[in-house]
Amino acid sequence: MPFNLVCPGSRGLSLALNRRLLRATPYPLVTTARKDCDGVKARILDGLSVDEKRVTVLKADITGSYLHEPSLSDAASEIKNHFPNDHLQYAFSTAGTLHPERSPADLNAENIRETLHVNLLGPLLVLKHFSPFLPTRKTPRSNPAPAVWANISARVGSISDNRLGGWYSYRATKAGVNSVTKTFDIYLARVAGERAFAVSLHPGTVKTEMSREFWGGVKEGKLFMPEFSAEKLVGVVMGLGVGQRGMFWDWEGKKVEW
Repeated sequence: MPFNLVCPGSRGLSLALNRRLLRATPYPLVTTARKDCDGVKARILDGLSVDEKRVTVLKADITGSYLHEPSLSDAASEIKNHFPNDHLQYAFSTAGTLHPERSPADLNAENIRETLHVNLLGPLLVLKHFSPFLPTRKTPRSNPAPAVWANISARVGSISDNRLGGWYSYRATKAGVNSVTKTFDIYLARVAGERAFAVSLHPGTVKTEMSREFWGGVKEGKLFMPEFSAEKLVGVVMGLGVGQRGMFWDWEGKKVEW
């Protein structure tokens, strides 16, 4: 049986995606956390009528220094042990951080390095270590639906949609994530054909700690609870086909231009 992946998956939208995938699909779930894996598993399962054996929480850190890459390698090795003959079905790469930068005067080297590391290097390393679990042309078919790798981006990562300015490093890294998505999908088209594809996703403005500073400025009805956004995103991903591969989609299933 295929399995799903959310990385990282300990809180906010990522936690909600874990829970939604358990509800919306019959597949086992793998997710990661920097610490307290047992506690994360308990939060994922809280109130859900699902077998706890469906959930595997592995320790991995993509927010620390470059030296934390071995934690991703170790997690990938554990996945091989847990699912030696299975492949990914739906994967959500969700790392993100935000330092508000309204003008060039707000740019801070340390904050920029953190934003680049978490928002761009993080998804690249997640791709490196976990994308090999996607099916290829040679993988025995266990599900007629194509597998999907989804990078969580943001509408502000769209260069053509940039009308307000600001958020320099955040915009730059999300535009970078979109470029990674397109590049990776070209690779998947070659090695997996119609068996797997990649997309970027805009979840809307989600009510998490990362966006707390901006809650008051969001238009009524446009600040989403993580559970709402997760439900919409999972629905979008499950409804996409190979004809929508390598593109940028929002929570409503509407295409966002690069």
